Amino acid sequence: MSKSNTPSSSALSRRKFLRAAGGITFAVSASAILPKWIMDGAEPALSTEDKGPAISAWVHIRPDGRITIYNPAAEMGQGSMTALPAIFAEELDADWSKVRIEFSPIEPKIYGPGAWGGRMMTVGSRAVSGYYESLRQAGAQARYVLMDNVAKKWNVPLAELSTEPSMVIHHASNRKITYGEIASFATMPEKLPQIPKEQLKDPKNFRLIGNPDIERCDMAAKVNGSAKYSIDVRIPGMVYGVISRSPVNGSKPTLTNAEEIRKISGVIDVVTLNHGIGVVADTLEKALKVKAQLKIQWSSDAKAASHSSQQAYAEYTSLVKDENRKGRSLEAKGDLNNALKDAPKVYSATYKNDYLYHAQMEPLNAVVALAPDGSSAEVWCGSQAPDSAKGAAARVLGLDESKVTLYPHFLGGGFGRRSSTDYVEEAAALAKAVRKPVKLLWTREDDLQYGQYRPICLQYLEAGVDQAGNINSWKYIISGTGDSLLASGAEMPFYTLPDLQIELRAVDHGMRTKHWRAVGHGPNKYAIEAFIDEIAYDQKKDPYQYRRQLMRNHPRALKVLETVAEMADWGKKLPAGRAMGIAFAERSGSPGAGVCEISLDRTTGKIKVHRIWAAVDGGVVVQPDNAKAQTEGSLLMGLSSVFYESITIKNGEAQQSNFHDYPLLRMEDVPEILEVKFVASNEPPSGLGEAGLPFIGPAVANAFLALTGKALRHMPFTPEKVLAVLASK
Repeated sequence: MSKSNTPSSSALSRRKFLRAAGGITFAVSASAILPKWIMDGAEPALSTEDKGPAISAWVHIRPDGRITIYNPAAEMGQGSMTALPAIFAEELDADWSKVRIEFSPIEPKIYGPGAWGGRMMTVGSRAVSGYYESLRQAGAQARYVLMDNVAKKWNVPLAELSTEPSMVIHHASNRKITYGEIASFATMPEKLPQIPKEQLKDPKNFRLIGNPDIERCDMAAKVNGSAKYSIDVRIPGMVYGVISRSPVNGSKPTLTNAEEIRKISGVIDVVTLNHGIGVVADTLEKALKVKAQLKIQWSSDAKAASHSSQQAYAEYTSLVKDENRKGRSLEAKGDLNNALKDAPKVYSATYKNDYLYHAQMEPLNAVVALAPDGSSAEVWCGSQAPDSAKGAAARVLGLDESKVTLYPHFLGGGFGRRSSTDYVEEAAALAKAVRKPVKLLWTREDDLQYGQYRPICLQYLEAGVDQAGNINSWKYIISGTGDSLLASGAEMPFYTLPDLQIELRAVDHGMRTKHWRAVGHGPNKYAIEAFIDEIAYDQKKDPYQYRRQLMRNHPRALKVLETVAEMADWGKKLPAGRAMGIAFAERSGSPGAGVCEISLDRTTGKIKVHRIWAAVDGGVVVQPDNAKAQTEGSLLMGLSSVFYESITIKNGEAQQSNFHDYPLLRMEDVPEILEVKFVASNEPPSGLGEAGLPFIGPAVANAFLALTGKALRHMPFTPEKVLAVLASK
């Protein structure tokens, strides 16, 4: 780099640095291969299996130049296992061809990002944004350690040294030395400096960040089948566990044929849990067969037993329209009541969103092995929150967390579901009962019917317009189950509205709910953006221009909207029977907008999406090709929820059981054109894994409104609902 390499004068002592938040700890030893840590401020203890020092808890450099970088984030197909090491390697100035990537140890004090208070969680599209600054700093500090050692060995000023990929260079004497060579003699400086931001790489000099040719490190293994998921784990002496869980959440089991079940050959034990009956057997086939023979009486006092989802909408409607009811204020400004009274015209509408299932490809599973003496345990699982999973297993087993070793694996899909620890807790409970290594597996039916769903919800909106027909007052009330899960995405930071009130009125039905990709942004942005289009339609205003007026004070958001309109050639003449819809949303700090072009079969009620254009400002994009794939994936997952996905609950029980009655998007539904563009930005990275999902629903609804003059207000837009809307007056 053509900049000063002199570190900041403010430096941290090594001991203080080891304790610092953000998980960037350095350790150099005369011989080490894999760093291990003694926490609470003690120096790292290092193994002595191989020559060559370990430099930083994030990186291990061998004398032959090979570099191992430890990845702290879950890899569930979104590419974090490549993106995060690439950030580190960029500032380290590493030769990417020599880099090898491994999962980091589960040590949240070292590897947890500041975004989650030090917890190791890969959620909310925040892997890259949560680690970006700390990884750049860590890579720069590791580079400094290497250069500092060379400066001392060659007796030259540090400022005269520079680096090229995996090499330190002294141009004045025309000397070069590889990182591997440095690793053979490096020692830790007395103080590890904080590298000033201005001394980090200038983005114009990035070789790895933003390079579309950097391939994902997990791709080859996933193609050739060698990638290891926890469902693939086999260990000596392992047995299999399955569980018959409560059909109604909160009901308690009583097994009436336990003695008979225990006599079946191959059954190791039957375990009563608070929410179900577990069967442990010598084979999975036997466990599943015996599970079907369990005779269980379920208690009838569960709160969820009184809940039926379709009937709940009437309750939510009454709740949001009751002027005497007050919920939790999410945002309030101005004088809404007077603004609505004074408005020349006031609009109102109600939108509905059903429960959704995560439908991750790999069903939930975990392996837990308790030591014969019960003093320690090992856990194999794919988790979005491995430190939480480790802690949960320890609690169930009655062990200190330090006595539990968790081995992270690839995840066959997460979408928020695998940030829960219930499946790990269950595996631990069965392992504790039988004192054997237990692999617990959920069937698809288990996963769907005892799911943690995206909440059902209803959104009620009122808006007043001024004399020019522009929105100037906004009332938004959300009701449903799931409490805070309903709130995300309700606010509208990029729209200028002087008088506004947003409120949440939650109802507890006793159901299991959970973060689902984009959380509340999916249903909330659907309601917000569809409502805006309905008002624009009635005012005979172009919905794109209408949004431009709302965004007049937010140039970053406006740039995204303008970009997608240009991509789609908004306003062009379309073939007969076609229409376009536009929508805007922001998720995890990334403003995004989409346009879709649809047609409609008025006989069957089936909507066909022909083209989608999407523009997103995700700040600095670390892996462009992978970011594009993530955005495309979120758009298609969004389309699946828009057209098909719905869990209905009757008396507390899910009425769907597998993909025959919970259909997903099919290849025939994929648009002919799906074009994604990232707006050039120097902002820090923001989330991209969920950015496309929130705006695709309203874009479809708004295209339907443009085509038919009728509004779609209940997602999913099934053919039956579409036909009913078309037939309505």
